[in-house]
Amino acid sequence: MTPNNIKQAILKEFPYSPTEDQDKLIGLLAEYIRESERASVFVLKGYAGTGKTTIVSSLVRILPSLQAQSVLLAPTGRAAKVLAGYSGRKAFTIHKKIYRLMPAADGSVRVSLQQNKHRNTFFIVDEASMIGGNRSEQTELFGGTNLLDDLLQYVSEGENCRLILIGDTAQLPPVMTIESPALSEQYLRQRFHLKIWSFELREVVRQARDSGILHNATMIRHMLGAREEGYPKMQLSGFSDIHRLEGPDAADEVNNAYMSSNMEQSLIVCRTNKRANLFNQHIRKGVLFREDEISAGDLLMVVKNNYFWLPESSQAGFIANGDIMELKRLRRIEEIYGFRFADVTVRLLDYPDESDLEVKILLDTLNADGPSLSASEGRRLYEEVAADYAHISNKSTRLNQIRNNPHFNALQVKFAYALTCHKAQGGQWANVFVEMGYIPNKEPDTEYLRWLYTALTRATDKLFLLNFTEPFFQ
Repeated sequence: MTPNNIKQAILKEFPYSPTEDQDKLIGLLAEYIRESERASVFVLKGYAGTGKTTIVSSLVRILPSLQAQSVLLAPTGRAAKVLAGYSGRKAFTIHKKIYRLMPAADGSVRVSLQQNKHRNTFFIVDEASMIGGNRSEQTELFGGTNLLDDLLQYVSEGENCRLILIGDTAQLPPVMTIESPALSEQYLRQRFHLKIWSFELREVVRQARDSGILHNATMIRHMLGAREEGYPKMQLSGFSDIHRLEGPDAADEVNNAYMSSNMEQSLIVCRTNKRANLFNQHIRKGVLFREDEISAGDLLMVVKNNYFWLPESSQAGFIANGDIMELKRLRRIEEIYGFRFADVTVRLLDYPDESDLEVKILLDTLNADGPSLSASEGRRLYEEVAADYAHISNKSTRLNQIRNNPHFNALQVKFAYALTCHKAQGGQWANVFVEMGYIPNKEPDTEYLRWLYTALTRATDKLFLLNFTEPFFQ
């Protein structure tokens, strides 16, 4: 099939007439599909509401007619769930697809790269702005991995396999970076010596123009593109999906959202973990009337990857940083090693086919001001657990016992009614409340605008702006 024939096949799958931007992109994708250079990557960037999802859905439907297959991937379980929802195809986390857990000689478990057995396959990765290019923090149990390096290596080792990276450069980059390496043509070209195909969608599709959420997100996106700083002039009039809330009105709307049966479709986005903790306590005590430290029905977010509690053969493969769980049953609370733990039964919300899971959680992280257990506290827990096995003379056996200790492997969790924007990134909720938060340097800078853009685009149905000051509005 010629590139033009491929383009026409994709267009036949389109539910509406494409924008000029989309038409150009489809033509370029058709050429990329026929690209003979294996060491090549397609980087698809696009504003919110520009139709990236429609193009992905149309592309995956026509690939079988070209004797090609597709694998849909995302950095987090929640992002994979969103991707599966709009594409109508199964989607995986990158970690689940490319890694496997291997026993090491000392009895520990190590992460290693899976063998890529796919042929003639396009790996399509959504929310690529979240993919880090640095080696992750070393831990006592797992060596650090560079997700971007490993993803590219995995794809390249398959027979005639290609990679399409999709994302939005205006969203927050990975923590401790100033740009998203997976969406940087220069970075990919220089580090991996790849031929880079790229396109950026900027034109908002007609179907999205009636959305106040996307109207205001696009306005902020244009500010970022023009390197403008200062207050965005958000427009509320004429839109039914975006609202400004202050004082008692704010409290009433928040209370209504979390008292409904659809509570897990609501989220408050905050600037800091400290503010998220305060909102979480308000929701639990003031709205849900839960006085206990933790209760059945609570929504929890895992804040550190954990490979202990789920078998590798499970749908998720492991419990990832960012996964949201519902606590179904609280069985026991205990204090040991200078920390507090609970034995609980949970349901993984992003993996509805998984059975309920019995796990141990660490209660100390619930209300901590940091994103997870600090390095010093993690070291203290390790040393306290290790002391229990000091009598074992064989070092390998001793380390194996420590690494398989349920307390050492307890899930680090926070309440999930209010989250920081980094924790919410990749997910979508029907009702999102965004708190203005602290603004450095007296007026919004580029970092704040990226944060705000990412926060606004978490909402699909209703967006509520909490306590935003007058300079933000027209």
